[in-house]
Amino acid sequence: MSKLEYNELKVGTVFTKNDDPSPYKVMEYAFIRMQQRKPVVQLKIKNLITGKSQDYTAHQNEDFYEIEIETLSASFIFHNKDGYWFHEVGNQKNRFALADDVLGTVGQFLKPNTEIKAFKFGDKVLDIELPVKMEFKVTEAPPAIKGNTAQGGTKLVTLETGAKVNVPLFINQDDIIRLNTQTGEYVERVDKAK
Repeated sequence: MSKLEYNELKVGTVFTKNDDPSPYKVMEYAFIRMQQRKPVVQLKIKNLITGKSQDYTAHQNEDFYEIEIETLSASFIFHNKDGYWFHEVGNQKNRFALADDVLGTVGQFLKPNTEIKAFKFGDKVLDIELPVKMEFKVTEAPPAIKGNTAQGGTKLVTLETGAKVNVPLFINQDDIIRLNTQTGEYVERVDKAK
């Protein structure tokens, strides 16, 4: 483990604090220098074991340590009351589950056999990362309302995974659309319903 200065805690860095052995991931970073005071770093950090996010102010006199996180390729199998189940690519016997609250909104974009990147600390898988852009079939879409297109309006549709997203009015049921899984935003229509 290498020691980090408080101002090296950039977005994506995984670290532990001197008084807490839990692994944290930096989600947001802002360096703040106020008059008459020492500079601080305002962070939003996520506890990778509990999945809970919190605001944190890092000071110059604190000790932080960067930790190594192993990454592995895994494939999504199914979702049940225990959470989301995956298996390691190339080794279907090596399965693991992540609770709904650990994945948060990311879970709504998981389709069976979606290959993801899993992050492992010791022998515990802490988090996953989906491909940034994925394609989904629209299963429910209300009709576009005439006269509602002047401002390039949007409507709420349901995807094959059950997720609900805003899309342009010209999207119809059975269209295939591409989404950004990190923001949940519509990118483009890939295939028009036949």
